[in-house]
Amino acid sequence: MSHATPPGWYRDAGAPGAERWWDGTAWTAHTRPLAATGFGPPTVPVPHQRDPKDGPGGGRAKAVAITLCGLVVAGAAVTGAVLLSGGDDGGTRTAPTATASAPSSGATPTTSPSAGADPDEDPAVLVDQLNGITLPVPDGWEKPTSTLDDAPAVRTKNSYDCPGGSSLCYHGTVSTRTARAGETDPRTLAEADIVTAADHAYEEDSVGVRTHGGITSHQVLKAQEVTVAGRTGYLVRWRVTTGKGPGGVVQSVVFPSTVGSESPVIVRFAFDAGVARLPLSLMDTITQGIRPLGDSATNGGVGASVGP
Repeated sequence: MSHATPPGWYRDAGAPGAERWWDGTAWTAHTRPLAATGFGPPTVPVPHQRDPKDGPGGGRAKAVAITLCGLVVAGAAVTGAVLLSGGDDGGTRTAPTATASAPSSGATPTTSPSAGADPDEDPAVLVDQLNGITLPVPDGWEKPTSTLDDAPAVRTKNSYDCPGGSSLCYHGTVSTRTARAGETDPRTLAEADIVTAADHAYEEDSVGVRTHGGITSHQVLKAQEVTVAGRTGYLVRWRVTTGKGPGGVVQSVVFPSTVGSESPVIVRFAFDAGVARLPLSLMDTITQGIRPLGDSATNGGVGASVGP
């Protein structure tokens, strides 16, 4: 026959130096330090009987688990209070170091201060990403944010009223574009494109206005092979006379691209006649300054500005 252990404080085998209260049927969550005097409660064997409702872990296991949870919560509360108050001794307590979480895949990388400048942002360089080339921008010229035909271009900064219409004209322009598919011979392309270049600059604009009164005649100044960006191309230059105003000089330079399918690249020039800061030698200087994008000779494709 089994005899129930009476309620009381008993040594806790799971926590040396402590006693736990036995309520006569199960262990409770109440504990206390082991009595230091000789008048403490007697030591009795830990009861082996348990309440069937306690399950496989027994009442003692539940009591121990409850007590441990209480200790963890209490410890966390005390630690938080100390960290918030800075401690009783007035000293500075160092909070635990948190490990920074890794940035998400969509995070935008920060550009290093030592990174090279983007050629597109350099006012001294015109970049044609499609054709893989850069052109030096002459002093006193600008890169417009948009053009009628969306071609990369540079032009003189100050506009004026066209002599033959209400449109605005510029004394000097240079633009780049890709030749249409089909013909690949630089000479053939340059000889055909010079007519288009002259018409766009001095015959009529994109809306049909004859900005210079139309072209009355032209004179061939140059027609020859030329090396551009390390590729052999062809150059044609005309002087055109117009119905109104001083007329001007147009030039078409065609050469194979250094990227992709190596489709021919066309660079068009148009300089008004009689403008001191637009000598024909400036056309040659710009042509010689054309470089493949990323060419180390131009510091990653960046060319130097050139004077008139």
